Amino acid sequence: MVTDEQVRLLRQKRMEGKTQEAAAAASGMGVRTARKWESGQLPSERRTPRTWRTRRDPFEGVWAEELVPLLLHDEERILEATTVLDLLESRYPGRFGPGQLRTLQRRMRDWRALHGPDREVYFEQVHPPGREAQVDFTHGTELGVRVAGELFDHLLFEFVLSFSGWRSVGLAFGETFEALVDGLQDALWSLGGVPLIARSDNLSAATHELKRSGGRALTERFAAMLAHYGMQSTRIHPGRSHENGVVEQAHHRLKSALAQALVIRGSRDFDTVEAYERFVQEGVQRLNRPTLGRLAEERAHLLPLPSTRVPAYTTYRVKVRKWSTVRIANKTYSVPSRLRGYEIEARQYANDVEIYYRGERVERMPRLRGGQEHWIDYRHVIWSLVRKPGAFARYRYREELFPSATFREAYDALCRFRGQRADVDYVRTLHLAASTMESVVEQALRELLDAGRWFEYTTVRDLAAPVAPIIPELTTPVAPDLRVYDALLAEVGR
Repeated sequence: MVTDEQVRLLRQKRMEGKTQEAAAAASGMGVRTARKWESGQLPSERRTPRTWRTRRDPFEGVWAEELVPLLLHDEERILEATTVLDLLESRYPGRFGPGQLRTLQRRMRDWRALHGPDREVYFEQVHPPGREAQVDFTHGTELGVRVAGELFDHLLFEFVLSFSGWRSVGLAFGETFEALVDGLQDALWSLGGVPLIARSDNLSAATHELKRSGGRALTERFAAMLAHYGMQSTRIHPGRSHENGVVEQAHHRLKSALAQALVIRGSRDFDTVEAYERFVQEGVQRLNRPTLGRLAEERAHLLPLPSTRVPAYTTYRVKVRKWSTVRIANKTYSVPSRLRGYEIEARQYANDVEIYYRGERVERMPRLRGGQEHWIDYRHVIWSLVRKPGAFARYRYREELFPSATFREAYDALCRFRGQRADVDYVRTLHLAASTMESVVEQALRELLDAGRWFEYTTVRDLAAPVAPIIPELTTPVAPDLRVYDALLAEVGR
């Protein structure tokens, strides 16, 4: 069958002066056929629409009587053809089957197009340069990335300029105020300017519920942060993610690009979080390249940056309890025991917690997330525990005193070898790790466990920190006779 494209190409070649034979060959038809189509209507214009059926209607007798009333009541277009066909099969056994599914799908589609309820219309928006940026978090765990062999549970914070499409992306581990402020400020300072509006959904990190109206408003802290940059806030209606369509589409494109880059890379494993973050930023740079032209235009409309950034942390002032722990945001952290009884300042960042005493930082630890309730560093308590090893057996956070699986295995082995003395030996071993190097002690334990040898604390101590050998002091009783060397050199020179 000759197509419209073939006929158009034939006529174009003839207008260019080609012979009938050459034009026919170029358009993929014979000379006689080409002669027929050199003028007149196109093939599609000569066809008469078919108004008759070529086979019996399989839904005759049920379409108007049973299916149309169903479709009329389906104002939200929920019904699917598979469900309707199952209904017909149950009512008319043996008459309907899977072979009619495609026909029913077309009939329902065409009926809804001609007689169905109105559908929601989306209105394409015009984004003036410099006016708006959209921000949001999206789950990154679905990428299947592993760090140090473990599935990496994380979020991706994304900032997207609505006009140019330029984006900034950062890793996050929760939709917290600190992660939001950190990601937003990183984007603004990397951009070198400030858009007028920051648009988001109703993030709990930035908004709170109003008791009287039931709506949501900006928290004082986030409103102060936006005021510092001269920005305004707009938010979508709950459950209307399409109102934040720019960043939602950006999420899809980002994760699609990263997933493809992981396939090309050939592995989803990374040694460190920093290595994975570099991989993400390389992907972001590739996505940003097509936007650089419009970004140059948009930068001219951005507000200037302020002189400083807003501190991206939350401050807590707490007193160190007698257990050498503090409670920060309903989580328990250990601190050096020398701070017991003193008031300290804790600064909670997106990923870390820092401990300050009179303005001087004394400790830094990872921020607890999700179901994690406590973080205990054995180095903070071991100096007291080694003097009271009996407290180890029922210590509330005893499981935190096993720095690695090797230490846990070593304790189990000591229980078999030493019985009731196991706690004393293990506490002393942990004290040795804190006093010297944990990695050296762990290596010694690993060697003993792999060898299946019986051991106790002194065995580990001697293997991990052997006594330095005594080197004898050598003395020369008389001065050497250099004439012997002269004679030797004379023999070599001959």
